Amino acid sequence: MDNIDAWVWWLVGAAALGIPLVVTAMPEFGMFAVGAVAAAAVAGFGFGVVVQVLTFVVVSVALIAVVRPIAARHRRQRPELATGVDALKGKQAVVLERVDGSGGRIKLAGEIWSARALDTDQAYEAGEQVDVVDIEGATAVVM
Repeated sequence: MDNIDAWVWWLVGAAALGIPLVVTAMPEFGMFAVGAVAAAAVAGFGFGVVVQVLTFVVVSVALIAVVRPIAARHRRQRPELATGVDALKGKQAVVLERVDGSGGRIKLAGEIWSARALDTDQAYEAGEQVDVVDIEGATAVVM
């Protein structure tokens, strides 16, 4: 065991930290693994154990302090590109068959959809333009 250089042990530690990173999907383990690789580089240049440990701690803490807030901010942001039924909300449609509180038909994005009026007392006649407020299953809610 004494024949193995310190940098090898740091690389073994980095690989060991990569296992929980993959299993738990917690990026902090990856940041610790990068700290271990940095410590391996320092050990490869011949620095002592104290410098190696300090390098590991400083790099790991710096990555956690910088990368975690950035990752958290990106995780909270909604995607700017709406897809699926979310992309249809707010679009205009043309009434094909009278739409009221109980139902009707519209042409939305080139497709024929069942629709109902948001306000149950309101009715829209064929040919009118309506705005899609929501999609409930396969029915567009319009106003």
